Amino acid sequence: MGKKVATVALLIALVAYLGFRSTFTAFPSDHVPEGAYLRIAKSIADGDPRGIFPYLETDAQWACFTIRDARKKALERVIASYPESERRAYEQAYGEEASAPDGPDVFAVIAARRGWISRLRRDLSGVARVEVEGARASVITTRGTRYPFRLRDNGIWGLTVFTADLAAEGERASRDLEVVATAANDYDRARRATPSP
Repeated sequence: MGKKVATVALLIALVAYLGFRSTFTAFPSDHVPEGAYLRIAKSIADGDPRGIFPYLETDAQWACFTIRDARKKALERVIASYPESERRAYEQAYGEEASAPDGPDVFAVIAARRGWISRLRRDLSGVARVEVEGARASVITTRGTRYPFRLRDNGIWGLTVFTADLAAEGERASRDLEVVATAANDYDRARRATPSP
């Protein structure tokens, strides 16, 4: 009987401790740079690259939506107008991004392909200090890595390290869509001009 009471008391103490700990060790708000950084680190630790998306700067987020939309439209034009012999290459090149349900999914696809998740997993560590200058901030980790952030319009800090790559990929996807659309129009015209057997 005494052993059961001791076990129950220990269990109650453990639950109380965990509740106390979670109350006082909650993440800082994502309206401060270290709060956004810690949420990125948690997403990496949880194996959830989509969870990083809310903590990217706005231009990086919009680029992901642009990539998805352009790749989807391009692939639709290829399937509708290109000869079957040419479709396979486009399906392989555009398929993952075109079929992604949303911007966070596009980010996860690109981040995995380019090794960003592995790099973050190796490099993320505790916050040593934060330097804020207006709408820009740097989170400096205990390993000495500097992660740049920018304050977004919604008050959340967004990581800027992937923005240039994502913006360039968005521009490339838009240019590719124009090229695909032009070729698709040519294929459509040729098909209309060819008499039926």
